[in-house]
Amino acid sequence: MNPQERIKELVDTLNKANVDYFLHDNPSMTDNEYDSLLMELFRLEDEYPQYKLPESPTGSVGSKVLDSFDKITHGTPMFSLADVFNEDEVEAFVNRVEKEVENPEFVCELKMDGLGVNLTYKNGLLVSAATRGDGVVGEDITNNVKTIKYVPIRLTEPIDLEVRGEIYMTKKSFEEANKKRIANGEEPFQNPRNAAAGSARQLDSKIAKERKLDMVLYHVPNTTEDTHYETLQLLAKLGLPINNNSKKVHNFEEIKKFIEEWTIKRPDLPYEIDGIVIKLNDIKGQRLMGNTAKYPRWAVAYKFPAEQVVTKLEDIIFTVGRTGQITPNAVLSPVKVAGSTIRRATLHNESYIREKDLRIGDFVIIHKAGDVIPEVVAPVLERRKDVSFFEMIDECPICHTPLVKSASQIDYLCPNEHCPARKIEGLVHYASRPAMNIDGLGDAIIEDFYNLNIITKIEDIYNLKDKKEELIELEGFGNKSVDNLITSIEASKSNSLERLLFALGIPGIGAKTAKVLAKKYDNIDNLMKATEEELTNINDIGNILAKNVVSFFKDEKNKQLINNLKEIGINMEYKGEKVLNNPLISNKKFVITGTISFMTRDEIKALIERYDGSAIDSVSKKTDVVIVGDSPGSKYDKALKLGIEIWNEDKLKEVIESL
Repeated sequence: MNPQERIKELVDTLNKANVDYFLHDNPSMTDNEYDSLLMELFRLEDEYPQYKLPESPTGSVGSKVLDSFDKITHGTPMFSLADVFNEDEVEAFVNRVEKEVENPEFVCELKMDGLGVNLTYKNGLLVSAATRGDGVVGEDITNNVKTIKYVPIRLTEPIDLEVRGEIYMTKKSFEEANKKRIANGEEPFQNPRNAAAGSARQLDSKIAKERKLDMVLYHVPNTTEDTHYETLQLLAKLGLPINNNSKKVHNFEEIKKFIEEWTIKRPDLPYEIDGIVIKLNDIKGQRLMGNTAKYPRWAVAYKFPAEQVVTKLEDIIFTVGRTGQITPNAVLSPVKVAGSTIRRATLHNESYIREKDLRIGDFVIIHKAGDVIPEVVAPVLERRKDVSFFEMIDECPICHTPLVKSASQIDYLCPNEHCPARKIEGLVHYASRPAMNIDGLGDAIIEDFYNLNIITKIEDIYNLKDKKEELIELEGFGNKSVDNLITSIEASKSNSLERLLFALGIPGIGAKTAKVLAKKYDNIDNLMKATEEELTNINDIGNILAKNVVSFFKDEKNKQLINNLKEIGINMEYKGEKVLNNPLISNKKFVITGTISFMTRDEIKALIERYDGSAIDSVSKKTDVVIVGDSPGSKYDKALKLGIEIWNEDKLKEVIESL
């Protein structure tokens, strides 16, 4: 996909996520996933400004306004906060502030999980309350906010004030609201955040009042106080609700201690929090640091690690993947984890189950990772009773062919290449977004097409244009949807080589490794000639992956598939930037820490990758070089301890000049 198409795709995806989160109170992706895509969009727009779209979320916050509410323009735009997920990122934020503000003081606050709101008081009287909306214009929810018990209609002083905060619902109110909904035959709310946001947006304020909402206020955009902490005290003096657990701190260690304290205390709070907000206390310093298009630079939100809950392991069932790999999956008593209802979780393989000593009937700890994949962490041994041992199957659950061990001797495989499950999974994978990105060929459609004998092999996908009349007759298809599908199929022919390599389903070759191979070999014919020895000399490709690649391209059926795809017109060449070689960078692993004055991290990573090196996140014995900038974190200390080569800014410039 070219940069213009990728920018359009990212804008559409992120704007939909904003609508789901801010408008419908039903998040469709995690913060980690959203931030990753947003950072990619920032990078692409910076590199290709001519393709930036006016509706890009990099220039706004939130989502559009509900048509059913009047609209209110905020006196000052409402920003979101940039999320950080670990100590290194918190420390990096502190280091950035320390570079711009001398001896900074910070305020740590509990991050309430609710709906952002902006209140406006005139002469001490509440005149409006609005949601965040798109950051500039919000929804008028004044009548609903007036039903919140602790929000004063009149302040203790007759002043003009614009103040921001969060509408939330206590755990007790949430439980009561759900009991009423269930009694009325309605679906219960998923979590307190969704319940609070949905209640605050009720057109009937009586319903909002019944839900017993609460509010906490924490920001005055045009404060006249010298510090943020003094501003909070002013709010309390005016009769506005603030969170009294906020604390002034002076450095990273004190911030870390505050986070650790509230990580322990969090379950005992009467309301939900999902992290800690860290703000520069000095108001002049805040204004000096300013904002990006989306975030203030003087504050971040540390998000707590994924939630863990306990539920029952009801059964273990098996699925067949595109390569024939048999995967055991946990069937769980439905349980809410971080806002989502979890019923299934992968158990990876037989060894995973044995090592964790999981038994059917166990109560187990479920962890929801940042990428939304639920994981079974461990059994709760003290609650073990009436359980049965896990038994690995010895034949395919679909075609009943006897299973064989994989080359790694860890996984079991169905060796039957004609197994319907393998074929369907292979076709789904080929058409998926990270592979050939054929919009309109989802899991259910491919399964239907397979059962109708319309698509039974990859080549059939490209013959659909000759079956337009047949497709239109199918339920759910019309002229427009079929035309869109055929257009997407035709567009997939011009994908860069790495997408095709990933789509082919070579065992062990993910999207990242596929790109490494595409860059290295430039076209598929070169790759098909590669030996195991050559492949193992490539960074991150070991003996098993090398063997898998060579075996795949030696197989006559796969050779024929490649030839067929060539005849169809599928691109077989790498379209990205060509890989260069240099002994200072090629096949080495790099870690970057601190701030480099003359290059961004993304620019350094791109340079490393262009010369066939790898940029990794953590320092270990396998790291070759640590690039150190201003205010480095703990990674620098670890590199010194391990005796790893260090490049400072001067050394990095010297290397770049020599390339």
